[in-house]
Amino acid sequence: MIQPDTWTSPQNILVILAHPDDPEFFCGATLARWARAGHHITYQLLTCGDKGFNPTTHPEMTPEKLCVIRHEEQYAAAKVIGAESVHFMDQPDGYLVADLNLRRDVVRIIRKFKPDILVTCDPQTLFAIYGINHPDHRAAGQVVLDAVFPAAGNLTFFPELLKEGFQPHMPKEVWCSLTTQPNTTLDVTDMWDIKMQAILEHKTQVQDAEKLIERFKSRRAEDSTEENPRYEEKFRVVKYS
Repeated sequence: MIQPDTWTSPQNILVILAHPDDPEFFCGATLARWARAGHHITYQLLTCGDKGFNPTTHPEMTPEKLCVIRHEEQYAAAKVIGAESVHFMDQPDGYLVADLNLRRDVVRIIRKFKPDILVTCDPQTLFAIYGINHPDHRAAGQVVLDAVFPAAGNLTFFPELLKEGFQPHMPKEVWCSLTTQPNTTLDVTDMWDIKMQAILEHKTQVQDAEKLIERFKSRRAEDSTEENPRYEEKFRVVKYS
């Protein structure tokens, strides 16, 4: 069986998600797999996660300080994964709305980086394994899908972008992570430890490293065992070519 990501040449892969740490948590093992296969990965985060406070956050932390730290954490995590560049839009964390202004911004990003493969998250996922899915996750997935079709490849959408020099571009495939309706499953067992290493770079978001590692180790594929663990990441993939 041919793997769904066995492309015949290096692909330009653009990851557009809401927060620093979303790439690693949602699909870090897959991204690591692609980087090691010679594909070129770019991150575009829509916020800087400035409201990512938790019980272990230092009492003198401010959203402004946290934003700077989370930039640094994401750069470090992306380096572990093998991503080549990281970009931030720095929209306010927690207030992301899939409106026309943000859609235009995302269309601009797609036309700028011209990805073959675009990675985002499923906006229909209201409930995740940790509870209610963050509204920023859903908004990010929604605005990316709305930007892809019908706008990114159509010159009649946002004509002001043409004046800025951004010509229409359509990705060949869109991979939606954090989905409850997957049509593609990748065996990423050999990349699972790298995923964990990258997640642990997000130190402000990891309250207890040992518990986190244990929790992720327990997320084995259904047909695996504790003695012979196997790990998967699942996606909803839409192909346009």
